[in-house]
Amino acid sequence: MVFKINISGKNGKTWKFETESEVLIGKKLGEKLNGSEISPDLAGYELTINGASDIAGFPHKLDVEGPQLKRVLLSKGWGMHKRPKKEGKRKVQTPRGFRKRKTVRGNIISEKTTQINLMITREGSKKISEIFPEQNKIIEIEKPTEVIKEAPKEEIKEEVKKEIKDSIPESPETETSESKENAAEEIAEKEKKEQ
Repeated sequence: MVFKINISGKNGKTWKFETESEVLIGKKLGEKLNGSEISPDLAGYELTINGASDIAGFPHKLDVEGPQLKRVLLSKGWGMHKRPKKEGKRKVQTPRGFRKRKTVRGNIISEKTTQINLMITREGSKKISEIFPEQNKIIEIEKPTEVIKEAPKEEIKEEVKKEIKDSIPESPETETSESKENAAEEIAEKEKKEQ
């Protein structure tokens, strides 16, 4: 089972990686674990499991026992946001004592868990920025150096006339090349007016 691991530091930066370590299965939210259990690069680190979510995106809740899904009645706080509803131009606040039943997963990590949030409680000998150097890169935005020059409008007009002239079918009205050119100019002017 591949877990997506998010490790957050005290500075607010998050380091992301994936691991297939099955040591995490059966652990509870709030438990502390050694970094070497997850990855040998994290030796010396002590991490706390802060949160997780499953395949369907349901979050794990600390006070719900077991790995299974449960429907829990929530009021304000964790997993429940009091958002005002808009009715026309005025906002209507959610009523006092508002509660809602939501689906959450228990506090034990299982095979159905896909994403785990960890927090660093004790750092190791190696800095975490050295362990994940590819996530430290500063993104550079390339500026266009060459400006593409547009062809003069007369050249474009001549090219359009040639294309139109070639696409005009043979008929008694367009037997001569002069009559074809006149017809092509008329069509080009009509297209120009339409734009």
